[in-house]
Amino acid sequence: MAERRIVTYGDPVLREVSEPVEEISQEIKDLVSSMADTLKKANGLGLAAPQVSVLKRVFIVDLSAVDINATLKVFINPEILKTSGEIEMEEGCLSFPGMYQKIRRASEAKVRATDLDGKVFEMEATGIAARAILHEYDHLEGVLFIDHFSPMARALVKGRLRKMAKVS
Repeated sequence: MAERRIVTYGDPVLREVSEPVEEISQEIKDLVSSMADTLKKANGLGLAAPQVSVLKRVFIVDLSAVDINATLKVFINPEILKTSGEIEMEEGCLSFPGMYQKIRRASEAKVRATDLDGKVFEMEATGIAARAILHEYDHLEGVLFIDHFSPMARALVKGRLRKMAKVS
């Protein structure tokens, strides 16, 4: 499959709420395949469909860059069932190239989703896996990682965000 262009901050699609996937069609399978190629080329840990201009409730997470045993996971129509704990860690986003910021997120998350075979699964995640799942889930809701910045951090990147928005 071919890679897709990752939209960057300023593109209104990033603020839209994604639509549920009605059926796991060939189109959805092709979307996931091209998202996987795009994620690999971008050296990211996760990618949501809105980041490639598709407003569908689909995201992928691949932590193999930080965990040798990790494999690509596909989440279709995900629901966050539970979160707990809290940790502050540095986070980045492919839609904000070169921008990293410490933000607070839950340290544990339980998610229910459907895989590419149409099977519903539940997964409990901690640490970086929980963070990646919650980050990508936010994209499906039109929420961006900058929305989690502290007021001071937001003030510090205001000019950079303005420039980024004009470029896209």
